[in-house]
Amino acid sequence: MSTATLTTQDTAPVTARRTDVRPAPAPTPFRRVVNVELRKMFDTRSGFWLMASIVIASVIATGLTIILGDREDLTFDSFAASVGSPMSIVLPIIGVLAVTSEWSQRTALTTFTLVPSRRRVLGAKLLNALAIGAVSMVVALGVGALGNLVTAAINGTDPVWDIASSTFAQIVLANELGMLLGFALGLLFRNSPAAIVGYFVINLVLPGLSGALGAAQAWWADNAGWFDLNQTRFLLFDSTLSGQEWVQLGLTSALWIALPLAIGLRLVLRSEVK
Repeated sequence: MSTATLTTQDTAPVTARRTDVRPAPAPTPFRRVVNVELRKMFDTRSGFWLMASIVIASVIATGLTIILGDREDLTFDSFAASVGSPMSIVLPIIGVLAVTSEWSQRTALTTFTLVPSRRRVLGAKLLNALAIGAVSMVVALGVGALGNLVTAAINGTDPVWDIASSTFAQIVLANELGMLLGFALGLLFRNSPAAIVGYFVINLVLPGLSGALGAAQAWWADNAGWFDLNQTRFLLFDSTLSGQEWVQLGLTSALWIALPLAIGLRLVLRSEVK
């Protein structure tokens, strides 16, 4: 009888401790992660001025086109081409810094502690980078349209709107591919200078090497489009791609963007954050 009483008394505290266990906290909503990552891209001086440089570069390019260009021949396409050039440089750098800033500013440990799922953090960064790229191109198009109206007013003529919506969509796609390339290199290197240098090597050095190789080898001149991302991506800026060229763009994008992105993602997910 006494044994039963002792057993009951001994088990009562154990039952109390079990009911005092705290439930696991709910994961941070993905929308909140996206908002925080977007704010982190603007809340430093370098981040703010990098974003501001999109508008500044568009205004400067438009102004130079009006001042230095032949006003009689300027059309909307002229302004789109002049504004698109700085965008092709600035946007990939934003893609690089969207990833590498976590390591350069030593915030990766804090970020991945607050949100342990690294995939969700990287997904939010990628979504923000692509959204900024699309919005930036719309802003650049608006600045170019304003320049076209100003030129027409100076000349006393009607403005010429010679860019189709499909052509603008191709320009946006070309710049988004550049953004994705920068993002992939950021994941791969996790170091801002190395990733930025890698991007400029791919976009400035390799096209020259490919051209030299094509001049020396007829086979490469005929088939470079299957291996050279720049040769097919640059066609998006000023021409309509054929069916074969779209296939080449898909293949080279998989080789130069999707593959480094997959390797970089695996490295970030498996590496130790310090």
